[in-house]
Amino acid sequence: MKRLIISLMALIAMQCAFAADRLSMLPYPILGGELSNSAATSVADIDEVMPRMRTLGLNTVLVPAYWELMEPVEGEFDFTLIDRTIDVARREQLHVVLLWFGAWKNSMSCYAPAWFKQDTKRFPRAMTAEGKQMEIASCFSDNVLQADLKAFSALMRHIREKDPLREVVIMMQIENEIGMLESARDHSPLAEKAYKKERWEERYGTDEYADEKFMALSYARYVEHLAKAARELHDMPLYVNAAMNSRGRRPGEYPSAGPLAHLIDFWHEGAPSIDLLAPDIYDSGFKSWCAQYAMPLRPQDGGKVKNRLFIPESRCCENSGVRALYAFGEHQALGFSPFAIDQASAKETESVTQAYNLLRQIFNYQLSIVNLKTWGLLFDQEDRERVIDDNGVVMTCRHYFTLPWDPRATDGTTWPEGGAMLIRLGQFDYLLAGSGVVIDFKTPTEKQQEQQKTLGEDGFAEAGGNNSKLKTQSSKFKGKRLGLLSVDEVSIADDGTMQYLRRHNGDQTHQGRHARIGVGEWKLLHIKLYEY
Repeated sequence: MKRLIISLMALIAMQCAFAADRLSMLPYPILGGELSNSAATSVADIDEVMPRMRTLGLNTVLVPAYWELMEPVEGEFDFTLIDRTIDVARREQLHVVLLWFGAWKNSMSCYAPAWFKQDTKRFPRAMTAEGKQMEIASCFSDNVLQADLKAFSALMRHIREKDPLREVVIMMQIENEIGMLESARDHSPLAEKAYKKERWEERYGTDEYADEKFMALSYARYVEHLAKAARELHDMPLYVNAAMNSRGRRPGEYPSAGPLAHLIDFWHEGAPSIDLLAPDIYDSGFKSWCAQYAMPLRPQDGGKVKNRLFIPESRCCENSGVRALYAFGEHQALGFSPFAIDQASAKETESVTQAYNLLRQIFNYQLSIVNLKTWGLLFDQEDRERVIDDNGVVMTCRHYFTLPWDPRATDGTTWPEGGAMLIRLGQFDYLLAGSGVVIDFKTPTEKQQEQQKTLGEDGFAEAGGNNSKLKTQSSKFKGKRLGLLSVDEVSIADDGTMQYLRRHNGDQTHQGRHARIGVGEWKLLHIKLYEY
């Protein structure tokens, strides 16, 4: 048994190493956006939408590949839309991640061709325990698998011919938000046969969570067939995306058995050729969802990454930009992509454009930030502060509206999120890229001895008369302090050189007390400290 466990650990480590190698194929971190579901269903759609994505500052567009439009007649393939997408993306200097809308899209088999949908005898549906057929193809049907696999293989073969060096198409998503709805698992005759063969009840029990595990392994095994075909035909990074199990919903109330964080072991077992499990984040709690999918292995496992964070879908909103900065800063994300960015308002896409501009500059400065210590900051009205101790530099990071002088902080409206990417360049040397944040810097002893004061809108004490009282109650100050040596607003050129724009001092640093970037501002600050 011990030898078996060691062998399994070695296999997992090997798979993680292979995944890391494939992810290194990507030309850069993905500053992406996913098109809405019907945005690339004609040549005219593609011609209109792709140039717009370039002007928004994206470097990568996530584009659906629709089975129903690619194989309208069984065995006859039409790659017009795929070719147009690749051609226009190449012209616009964009990369593409293709999304295979095959047997399932958001659980349902709505993108399967008409000839597939209408032949339920040949291509059976999943069933509830009560025997109701659903518009969900059964993953236990070999006919379903072979039809899906044939079409997907034809797509991969065509991409290899059209873009052999992966200059445009850099990654592939297999299916979309795969999972079961209404029922935690499929109860069709084929599914019941597999369930009994696996002796699942004896292994895991009979509740809905045991059913979800059974389906997770079954879906993963199905996806593995497509992933292995992709590897043989045109090797590139592969991922599956998941709709979140949020709001207290139970299996079947969300697309259960998808590549969810609590099912990662079943997905790794069933689909070892998949490189990433990726969350589609629409609900609140963005930081928590990110943490569930950014899964490093233990140091004793060689430091390999169990699952690197990639966010292919996130709600496109005014907070998207700071969320992107957080994901890259806190988790060194592979990429970030707001959904339906082609349909979003200018107010919603502005934050994406601004954040991507800052991130592009950071990546120019240091092509690989893996060897630099980075943090992500993300604040809202409830979650306002984070304290970071960086080897003796204690940074108290807050939402900009915690400062007393901005009237928007108290006018009754919901605070927009503030966020940033913070990078340690060296001792007493930091780079801050973001919007709506403020940071002060102290030594540990200074932080321990600081006195909380209520400040007025001018940044000084709210009211007089308390200074003598504070003085008599406090003990003598001990230790050293940190001060701002300089805070420079900078930009970074395409060649990676840092360009000075202006010095922040006086009122802009509250006379040396902090570095800050206001809400609605998007800046890159180079901060140097000194000890005294």
